[in-house]
Amino acid sequence: MTFSVPADAYDRFMGRYSAQLSTQMADLAGVEAGQRVLDVGCGPGALTTVLVARVGAESVSAVDPSEQFVEAARERQPGADVRLSAAEQLPFSDDAFDATLAQLVVHFMADPLQGLREMARVTREGGVVAACAWDHGGERTPLSPFWQAAHELDRELEDESELAGAREGHLGELFAEAGLHDVEETALPVRVEHGSFDDWWEPFTLGVGPAGSYLAQLDADRRHELRELCHKRLRAPFVLDARAWAARGRAG
Repeated sequence: MTFSVPADAYDRFMGRYSAQLSTQMADLAGVEAGQRVLDVGCGPGALTTVLVARVGAESVSAVDPSEQFVEAARERQPGADVRLSAAEQLPFSDDAFDATLAQLVVHFMADPLQGLREMARVTREGGVVAACAWDHGGERTPLSPFWQAAHELDRELEDESELAGAREGHLGELFAEAGLHDVEETALPVRVEHGSFDDWWEPFTLGVGPAGSYLAQLDADRRHELRELCHKRLRAPFVLDARAWAARGRAG
């Protein structure tokens, strides 16, 4: 999936959550000074920023299929090598990186297995490939109250729970199938406090991702009904405890 929304819309929708994941992802991959690293599906650059802080911009590459996200990441990290590319055909040579990471991306790849195989290809033998995806299957995400309310309105609705890596154990299975070894899976916690309901709701109106697209296709009455159902579930101030499933494996 290519996100055809402005970078600041994505930041408002997912930024406060993905920022918490970025440091955990860099830790999981063991990113440290002296390494060359790649951020696959970098978006506006949340994880890229953490990687630059650890290894320096000259040692960081990043790709994303959305032009507006690439432009934003380049502006925010001008020293990094940020390119327009899908995960399934990375524009780098074999064994180019010590670590290759994908944050909240595998479940949106057109071909997750091919994307992971490409990540393994560009990672040196023994290097780390790491990825994470929200636990949509376990309904432990910042978006879960939205999808739960939407299901009350439409029992046949297809949400994000069947996406690649969105249930416990699936990322690890994909890593193994992609040829990675020494695969481990863990959960990364995210905790965000919202001072008002609109602080959580308003970003859904920006059309970002499957949830934003679903909301945009509803008529005004249905959107209002969905908003009210969510409001009943979330009385401000409230804290959302979420988690992402993460997997780490070795290339070669």
